[in-house]
Amino acid sequence: MRVAIVTESFLPTLNGVTTSVCRILEHLRERGHDAMVIAPDGRGPTTFAGFPVHRMPSVAYRQFPVGIPGPQLAGLLAGFAPDVVHAASPFILGAQAVTAANRIGVPSVAVFQTDMAKYAGRNGFGPATSALAWKVIRWIHSGAALTLVPSEASRLDLERQGIERLALWGRGVDSVLYHPNRRQDPATGILRSRLAPAGEVLVGYVGRLAPEKELHRLAALRRIRNMRLVLVGDGPARATLGRKLAHLDPVFLGSLRGEELATAYAALDVFVHASTTETFGQTLQEAHAAGLPVVAPAAGGPLDLVRHGVDGLLVDPHHDHSLRRAVLGLVEDPLQRARFGEAGRRAVVGRTWTALGDELIGHYAAVIAAKEPTRRALDDLSPSR
Repeated sequence: MRVAIVTESFLPTLNGVTTSVCRILEHLRERGHDAMVIAPDGRGPTTFAGFPVHRMPSVAYRQFPVGIPGPQLAGLLAGFAPDVVHAASPFILGAQAVTAANRIGVPSVAVFQTDMAKYAGRNGFGPATSALAWKVIRWIHSGAALTLVPSEASRLDLERQGIERLALWGRGVDSVLYHPNRRQDPATGILRSRLAPAGEVLVGYVGRLAPEKELHRLAALRRIRNMRLVLVGDGPARATLGRKLAHLDPVFLGSLRGEELATAYAALDVFVHASTTETFGQTLQEAHAAGLPVVAPAAGGPLDLVRHGVDGLLVDPHHDHSLRRAVLGLVEDPLQRARFGEAGRRAVVGRTWTALGDELIGHYAAVIAAKEPTRRALDDLSPSR
């Protein structure tokens, strides 16, 4: 199988879209398939997992490279002759990719991962911009052979917009890298001694520091005794958060990957998430794999990932005092933290990237098979036959 992946984000940019695309490419290599990547120019690698990465011109928006569509994309697709086009979180490059795939008679799978309509509203662009974003989303996904959604909340959102041909596809998690046993590692002990010299309970967040993550809501955690706030990640909201959360004396660890990120998770006691626009929430799964209780709004992706009162707490997305009350309860109750952490770990150990990768390949095969009768019919009508 030949898979062309067109993504709105790729290395060196670190986020959920990039992580998913990297894991998919690694899985395609392991299963013996061929692939290529088309991504915005970000001065990143030109190959990944042995596959070529073709860069499109881009402009920077809030420290994020945004690809500019052009004739090069259609030419790359035609030259590669894929069996299926995978549009990762399609919006600009992805829109052209779906159109180009239809033009050359290749089925496309669009992965809905970033809710641009809700992000537009959260970033102060107003309802008109959100409506325009939904119009673009409907156009893109209506042209795809299949749209994969990460959560039931996302499925409902797209169904309300009249988008059809939807299937649920989650994300895998590395439960070996993120493991409760890592808490006993010397590196974790060193980090904890630095972050919590007086034995504070470490409440942490991992992810991009951007306005849509709504991390300003963590200001509600004021006056929780014996607590230290830790933020892992970077982004355009870093300076603003430094001011808005100054009364909490937070620790900013910056962007971490691999072993360093796993150590950071292991050093935490509670994982907190504040965004109400997440379509999934990969870091929630990673926190569960590391054995952490999770506090998150009862909205979007977390509704599928957090079982309230079992492996974490879902809080009122409209009232920050609900967030504070949940965090305070866990800070004061180490036994409940342990119970939630164990339950969260059990919930995610089977969600491997291998299982999710095979599921994705199954979706590819299904849209390719559905396209074959049309191809044969067109061949029969060809004058050369």
